[in-house]
Amino acid sequence: MQIIIVIPARYASSRFPGKPLAPLMGATGRKKSLIHRSWEAAKRVEGVDRVVIATDDDRIIMEADNFGAESIKTSTSCKNGTERCAETSMLLNDQYDIVVNLQGDAPLTPHWFIEALINELKTNKKANVVTPVLRCDSDGHRMFLEDRKKGRVGGTTVVFNNDKKALYFSKEVIPFTPRAYLEKELCPVYHHVGVYAYRSNSLSKYIALQEGILEQLEGLEQLRFIENNNDIYCVEVDSRGQSFWELNNPEDIQRIESKLLESGLE
Repeated sequence: MQIIIVIPARYASSRFPGKPLAPLMGATGRKKSLIHRSWEAAKRVEGVDRVVIATDDDRIIMEADNFGAESIKTSTSCKNGTERCAETSMLLNDQYDIVVNLQGDAPLTPHWFIEALINELKTNKKANVVTPVLRCDSDGHRMFLEDRKKGRVGGTTVVFNNDKKALYFSKEVIPFTPRAYLEKELCPVYHHVGVYAYRSNSLSKYIALQEGILEQLEGLEQLRFIENNNDIYCVEVDSRGQSFWELNNPEDIQRIESKLLESGLE
């Protein structure tokens, strides 16, 4: 199977304009842009035939050129990363069987998260769209609650059924929990890791679907699949002791840099 990782990136983020070019300091004190670090995360994944950055902004293309990444210019009409991945697949003549959407704000994504998605599509013939979910520990749960208490829109949580099919994704903390959790307690909240793997025909179907009210309210592109009765399978992954968080707001820079230091990433 031919596999490509697409890193969709846009400059005009409403919460954090210019986010892909935000510099992040690593363990050695060296600063690299967010898009550079996300590309490095993609390059660590085994069994992938190609990695491209998809963007409509020349500043991001220039940055990609500076660190040696392949980039593809996509249209300004793309509303989200999934639409940008769909356009990229079309521009490449739909030659890839599996398209991985690695959001350009997730440089801490471990390679085994993505490898688990690829394996799921290879082995689960019923699945057309898959995404990783990570059970929150007490720290992760606390960070979610802290963001919401301060009025910040941070990471995404998900609930799913016994078949691991997603029921709902939200920027709120779901399911509701009446209390905090101790360090070694099992927390029922799952952090949705913003990575997807699709069979290429699912992407062509996605752009033909109507954008629904839930997608608009939550600002979560994957809800378009669910609102139109298309299953998303959740693949539970193990952090293996490695911290994970996305860069959603300027306040997250310090969080990400501390985790880069903790992981020893330069």
